[in-house]
Amino acid sequence: MTDLPEDLRYTAEHEWVRRVAPTRVRVGITDYAQSQLGDVVFVQLPAVDTEVASGESIAEVESTKSVSEIYAPLAAKVVAVNEELDAGPEALNTDAYGAGWLFELELGDAAALDSAVGGLLDAAGYQGVIEG
Repeated sequence: MTDLPEDLRYTAEHEWVRRVAPTRVRVGITDYAQSQLGDVVFVQLPAVDTEVASGESIAEVESTKSVSEIYAPLAAKVVAVNEELDAGPEALNTDAYGAGWLFELELGDAAALDSAVGGLLDAAGYQGVIEG
């Protein structure tokens, strides 16, 4: 049904997680999520240096249809946000797994990140979520 990158991990809330460094991950919303939202018109991102708990609402994506909460996929510190989305929120629609990333999170050590990411869904698991 949906083309899901195999190298990513996913949440049941439709976020994707890509490891970009030993202790850092990049987070965005899935192509499925953006297709359900419709045209994205605004993104509210978390502040850098914010400590977040797993499952905590930390961002919002506003579309022509609705406003959706974005949840932290793991407990970590926000270390970067995609400031390009201020001027071009439509990147979530056009490149959900690339230019449409939302923020980066960092954990204290690689083993902790291994454990946290290991608890997320793989592509097949996420496919099961969206097929419901």
